[in-house]
Amino acid sequence: MVNPTFKAGIILFSIFCLSNFIWPSHLAGQPPRIMTSSEIYDGLERLNFLGSALYVAAHPDDENTKLISYLANEKKAYTTYLSLTRGDGGQNLIGPEMSELLGVIRTQELLRARQTDHGHQLFSRANDFGYSKNAEETIEIWDTEKIKADVVWAIRKTRPDIIVNRFDHLSSGKTHGHHTASAMLSYDLFEVAAQNNTYPEQLKYVQPWQTRRLFFNTSWWFFGSEEAFNKADKTDLMPVDVGVYFPSLGKSNTEIAAESRSNHKCQGFGATGTRGTQMEYLKIIKGDMPATKSDLFEGINTTWTRVKGGELIQPLVEKVIAEYDFTNPAKSIPALLQIKKAILKIDDDFWKTIKAEETDNLIAACGGLFMEAVTKTHKITPGDELPIYLEVTQQLDAGITLERVHARGFNMDTTLMTTLPYNEALTWSKTIQVPLQTDYTAPYWLLKAHSLGTYDVEDQTKIGLPEADRPLKIDFTFDIMGEKITFSKDLRYKYNSPEQGATYRPLEVVPPMTIKVKEPVYLFPNGAASEIKIVVHAWKKDQVGKVTLPLPKGWIATPTSYDFKLQIPGESQEFSFKITPPKNSSEIVIHPRVLVGKEVYAMSMTDIHYDHIPYQTVLMPSSAKLVSLNIDNTAHKIAYVMGAGDEIPICLQQIGCTVDLLAAEELSAEKLANYQALVLGVRAYNTIEALKFKQKDIFEYVKNGGNVIIQYNVSNGLVTQELAPFPLTLSRNRVTVEEAPMRIINPNHAVLKRPNVITNKDFDGWVQERGLYFPSSWDPAFQPIFSCNDPGESPSEGSLLIAPYGKGNYVYTGLSFFRQLVAGVPGAYRLFANLISLESNENK
Repeated sequence: MVNPTFKAGIILFSIFCLSNFIWPSHLAGQPPRIMTSSEIYDGLERLNFLGSALYVAAHPDDENTKLISYLANEKKAYTTYLSLTRGDGGQNLIGPEMSELLGVIRTQELLRARQTDHGHQLFSRANDFGYSKNAEETIEIWDTEKIKADVVWAIRKTRPDIIVNRFDHLSSGKTHGHHTASAMLSYDLFEVAAQNNTYPEQLKYVQPWQTRRLFFNTSWWFFGSEEAFNKADKTDLMPVDVGVYFPSLGKSNTEIAAESRSNHKCQGFGATGTRGTQMEYLKIIKGDMPATKSDLFEGINTTWTRVKGGELIQPLVEKVIAEYDFTNPAKSIPALLQIKKAILKIDDDFWKTIKAEETDNLIAACGGLFMEAVTKTHKITPGDELPIYLEVTQQLDAGITLERVHARGFNMDTTLMTTLPYNEALTWSKTIQVPLQTDYTAPYWLLKAHSLGTYDVEDQTKIGLPEADRPLKIDFTFDIMGEKITFSKDLRYKYNSPEQGATYRPLEVVPPMTIKVKEPVYLFPNGAASEIKIVVHAWKKDQVGKVTLPLPKGWIATPTSYDFKLQIPGESQEFSFKITPPKNSSEIVIHPRVLVGKEVYAMSMTDIHYDHIPYQTVLMPSSAKLVSLNIDNTAHKIAYVMGAGDEIPICLQQIGCTVDLLAAEELSAEKLANYQALVLGVRAYNTIEALKFKQKDIFEYVKNGGNVIIQYNVSNGLVTQELAPFPLTLSRNRVTVEEAPMRIINPNHAVLKRPNVITNKDFDGWVQERGLYFPSSWDPAFQPIFSCNDPGESPSEGSLLIAPYGKGNYVYTGLSFFRQLVAGVPGAYRLFANLISLESNENK
């Protein structure tokens, strides 16, 4: 017998999993949408399949959307992608957000991808700390026992009949360490998830589960080339044709998969859809290979007879499918109500929860039932009064009665007993009060400080969720032909955009006050005092208090605090503190605070807004780094062409540079003559088409005495092969260990002498990596400055190359300055100052 606590727990997490599927457009920030007639039919067919699949990899965009879409849409399986990380360590091609904020964007892009391919999404608590060359390093940095528990949790939670690994668990050292680690954990925990004595804290919510089969989704990439793969013996592989066509959608599965993958915009993974047969291959690594290799679920009971009491449901579903009327879906409601009654009697809480929710949503869709709960405010604080606006419309004549509207998260309960008129909107408004104890809404995994490898989340019910459940909801309870059905809708912000029309955002519950240091890093060159700016925002009216900036001994703030009075929600005020650092070089992290009465507020707020994902409001502990360092800089006017997004221009301003952001189209030898250096941002030659027409001007500028610093690019997708006036070949070489020794191989080069003397100490404290995508070969005109390598690898000399050209200097560097300067690494600033300060070769 299943205990009541387990039943409550399984319902708690299963509801979230379902909310992304049947009405996927109800995801926060997107307009509500009712399923089309064809989508209802698809849902009826899905109702008749009781099979689950789990796809496992390491990052957003690792997943094979072709196979996920095939499993979800062709097989009708409950399909989940487990991405161990949120992709925090990647690069951002669409904006400046990095690290945790990038992880927020990539989380939302994955949710959009799953909305497209009809899969579900889960994560672990693992942090993407950057590229790792082997699984052993990855596992050492991750808090592995927690990540193991999270993988087991995902297996128990989704009860997959089959698990598919994207990567080879035997490939450590051959690909990204995170990739191999994801496969290793899936492989090692295949049986562990079924054991009663492992991770017993989970058993309050889930039961042990033994998956039937574990596959490795191999491809030509793992064979080195398509030619090698085509020649390989595939007798031990299972072929799957994922190129099926869906007439009801007018799309092939591979077109859907391409649309899904194209949601990974910040990584530049837009894909073009294809049509026709396309094979995927799977290798069995645990469990039994399907006997005929014709069906991944072969030999697994995926019918209603797999659950006790389900044998009566199968013919009911088959009948409603056979009699479905595409022109009047409402005719299916009586049969669906009968199916719902039968589902509630089965002795399997997992499938009962999933299929009952599917049935409810099909009933609503068959009635053309539209429900909406919105407000005209984007941000609120606990205790606020909030006007809300409700609408219910029955767009097909289904005889539905709205019985009750009540709230979760606040007090509101209205009994209506109103028969909904056919195709007439029922609307009303009400003012409610948000309870003082309401939780803040924000990416839940960022509300606490975290370690390098793992986010700090202890609430078992939240672990793995893409987002926390929203605290303010409206429940609509209907009487449909004598049966009570309740639908829950998040309270959301809605407004009319002149460009987009009706626009939705998540409704955010935020602290009354937030505080943010204006820049993440402040430099204090050569012990000079400098100002830092702190901004406080009031999100509740009539806030009166004090801003304080606690500092350690040796650092002095003038003044020590400020009083403020902010009367209007959304009002802000900026304060400047003059900071005097100690005489010796020093680095500290500050945590400013707001005091309002006895309350202390110390969270920063960051809004992220891109058209392809919902508006995101991120709360994190407020902090900034202050760095006192010895540095000289002789370059005071810099031209900068932004690449794929970084914050180096702001960093250069802190060492005395005037930085002008130029578009590539503006570059000319004449204009550049006014600057001491031209810096091109990361991946500029991958993202800016106009640069291929501007190389002549750039070369001319260097020839006349200018300095050009090109930061890293990837070899695939360059807009021009002529990156420099001399031959230069990029590679995928990188040094991922941030403490890897940097050997100076050209000690007499000016870049190490002026204006700062560079030593090995300048490479202390680097973060995430030394650098990436170093050139593998170059013209003798280039002079390599450093040699470095990861443990056990051959030295690479391509991290920093400098070539004199005419009177100027041409620099190519794969050193990750875009990470180091933002992190306030003193030595990185000193070295970059030397690069932009390189002297003319005219008199040499």
